[in-house]
Amino acid sequence: MARKSEVGPTKGTAATPSAVDAFTREVANLPPKAAGSGGRGRLLFAMDATASREPTWDVASTQQGEMFVAASEIGGIEVRLAFYRGFDEFKVSRWTSDGRELARLMGAVRCLAGRTQIARLLRYAAEQRRESRLDAVVFVGDCCEEDVDEVGHEAGQLGLLGLPVFVFQEGDDRVASRLFPQIAKLTRGAYCKFDRSSPEQLKRLLGAVAAYAAGGRAALLKYGKQQGGAAALLTNQMK
Repeated sequence: MARKSEVGPTKGTAATPSAVDAFTREVANLPPKAAGSGGRGRLLFAMDATASREPTWDVASTQQGEMFVAASEIGGIEVRLAFYRGFDEFKVSRWTSDGRELARLMGAVRCLAGRTQIARLLRYAAEQRRESRLDAVVFVGDCCEEDVDEVGHEAGQLGLLGLPVFVFQEGDDRVASRLFPQIAKLTRGAYCKFDRSSPEQLKRLLGAVAAYAAGGRAALLKYGKQQGGAAALLTNQMK
């Protein structure tokens, strides 16, 4: 649930070319994906499902299929949906390798007013990393209503575990604009802003993350060459 904040100024909500370039540069500098058991990469797709996020949830629901398309030629991915909403509600789906199934799961969720639970989400990701193979986390949100030091601590734990978080910020909440890039930095992931006016950009960036989860930087390079646009910026950074 979005709130006003008094922390310093931010830029506009849309992901500008320079912002996308910075995002892809960060991804290009990631270490190679650690080899795990099995042939599929595993990606945790985590979203804020509080009331302020409902319009963008619908956008993400329609764009997430690109993750499976991007990973299919590499060996595919398995995705687990995680979200928080309402009063202390945090839910996680089963693993799926079917984009239509993930869309169905997302379509069944209704956003509810409540406070953010980012620290809890990051702790869950750490547990998954320790207990099973998890290659990357996508987090889509618009604000933070928690102790930022606690969130930063949990992000640092993921950094120690070698689990990158790719943070997509919708809107211009000032606390989130300061904190979300730090989550990406601490986990050695990447950060980018987007808005509902650029759904195709979100689609391509989600595809880029899926390519990384499935096959590492080499897969990202191939994806960038195939897709062009925002994804092509990644190719330029990797030359």
